[in-house]
Amino acid sequence: MLQLVRLFDDLPEDFDALAAEASGEGVRNMALLSDGWRAGVRFQGDGEALLAAFLAGTLAGVGGLSVEPDAAEPARRLRRFYVRPDFRRRGVATALASALVQEGLDSVSLLTVNARASHAAGPFWQAQGFVTDTSGPWTHVMRR
Repeated sequence: MLQLVRLFDDLPEDFDALAAEASGEGVRNMALLSDGWRAGVRFQGDGEALLAAFLAGTLAGVGGLSVEPDAAEPARRLRRFYVRPDFRRRGVATALASALVQEGLDSVSLLTVNARASHAAGPFWQAQGFVTDTSGPWTHVMRR
């Protein structure tokens, strides 16, 4: 069973293992999340969220939603998104993305994502309904 949990005070117990897997794949965003978390960046502002996905009780992935500071209108950015290799193709990423998109579009009309970190990221975000857009420091956008 897949469970999404909003994170407030602590990163999940198995987060270091997830971050190590990401680092092993050359993905830096989990290390950036960890560094930011220790510095007090908690995704708890208005319209922000950090979700952890657990599959059968095991941390499978993480995804965040924050304010998009570079948009000309109020917008949110999906970021710090990672799913462990053993949990891919099992609906984890789609569930995380869907929850974050729904939450984001509840407060703004524009969502952005930067999919430069992985060759698979662009097609994934397009499958979620985002379209390619490089007019800002992002690669894809979704409009309500």
